[in-house]
Amino acid sequence: MKYSHFLLLLLLLLVSAPVHASETATRTIRLSLEEVIEIAKEQSPDAILARHRYRGNYWQFRTYQAEFLPNLSLRGTLPDLNRSITPYTLPDGTERFIERNIINSLASLSLNQNIGLTGGQIFLSSELQRIDNLAMDSASYRTTPVNIGFRQPLFGFNPYKWQRKIEPLRYEEARKNYIEAMENVASRTVNLFFDLALAQINMEIAEFNHANTDTLYQIAKGRYNIGTIAENQLLQMELSYLNAGSALNEAILDLELRKFQLRSFLGYNETVDLELNISPQVPDLTVDVQEAVALAEANNPQTLSFERQLIEAEREVARARSQRGFQADLFAVYGLTNSSDQFSAAYSDPQVSQRLQVGIEIPILDWGLGRGRYRMAQSSQEVTRTQVEQSRTDFEQNVFLQIMQFNMQENQLDIASKADTIAQLRYDVTRERFLIGRIDVLDLNDAQTQRDVARRGFITALRNYWRLYYNVRRMTLYDFIKNEPLDEDFEQMLL
Repeated sequence: MKYSHFLLLLLLLLVSAPVHASETATRTIRLSLEEVIEIAKEQSPDAILARHRYRGNYWQFRTYQAEFLPNLSLRGTLPDLNRSITPYTLPDGTERFIERNIINSLASLSLNQNIGLTGGQIFLSSELQRIDNLAMDSASYRTTPVNIGFRQPLFGFNPYKWQRKIEPLRYEEARKNYIEAMENVASRTVNLFFDLALAQINMEIAEFNHANTDTLYQIAKGRYNIGTIAENQLLQMELSYLNAGSALNEAILDLELRKFQLRSFLGYNETVDLELNISPQVPDLTVDVQEAVALAEANNPQTLSFERQLIEAEREVARARSQRGFQADLFAVYGLTNSSDQFSAAYSDPQVSQRLQVGIEIPILDWGLGRGRYRMAQSSQEVTRTQVEQSRTDFEQNVFLQIMQFNMQENQLDIASKADTIAQLRYDVTRERFLIGRIDVLDLNDAQTQRDVARRGFITALRNYWRLYYNVRRMTLYDFIKNEPLDEDFEQMLL
């Protein structure tokens, strides 16, 4: 028996030890809305994903820029062994098979430069080739000390011209998309913050109502025993007390759920307990509608997206137009070359090497394929233009409505604040009158319900104010409190 008691005590100690350690490791953080938003922008999963998306767009832009810079490359084949039997034509025209046993080695250094204005390319190269004949134990060299040339499509599609128009727009759009993503993080943080704030308020209301209804129920039982109230009033008070207990349990569960959601979004684990500092103060701010619409048109990434879509549609029309008609390519090379059995002699007294090639392609019969592609590109361009115009109109209307709603929120918040104060005063008066027996329990319950509704209504009004404010910031990329455009340290982000 003593041995079993000892094992039971040891088991209890082992089970309780980690719980006690977890409890002592838990720390409580009290945060305001601004602090929660700053933390979310720094370490929330949404913010981290937005930074990685921006970095991807940045390197895409750097790749585009690199296409217009000189490109130096070294190529080589070291070695290429060929042991085979191949046909060989003799001077008299007869053919016979001979055995090949050679090693071909090649090294080439080339410098290439794309020309954005014409869509062509110029290049400068130097080449050295050696052939070893293993059967004859001999070697020969061919050198090209310098080669200069160019490739140029004539009357064709120039992709570099369109890249110069589109890629800078795409990169600027990516920068603004990142700022907008940070405002989306702020908007989501506002929702999670006030979800928890409302849960905190509900918890305070539930705890107060539970304690208060318990007191009132005890008073009602005393009055019932002396015959000053009827049984139905006592039963009503008991029902209120039971409902308050049920509401308290629900409030406890909802509070833990909202804490978990916000804590997870901020990147904290279960060792952190969050408490919110809810400020009832808001800035005295009215946004000028016309100014905000102009800011949205200038700053929002959607406006850049609209412009980019129109240019891309125009590019596809130009591509289809170039493919339906006459096409030609010009290739020209001028250089020096020589060959010898001696390495040093292969670089002495080089000969001139020239090459000029003009290739043409003229569609004679394509059964309307080129014309069809061109008409499809034109139709797609018109569809894009119509969609962009409609999207631009919808965007401007949405900005207008959001700002109008925001400008009403300060007044709505004042009304909610006054309603909260009045409802609390009414409840206090009603409770005092109930305690002296001047009113019944139904009036008291009604006053309590109105007080709770008004308290929650004030938190909801606060939520709507900040939610709409950050929506306006997201659309305009402008901080109307500080009166400055939103920006980010993009250089620091790439470190």
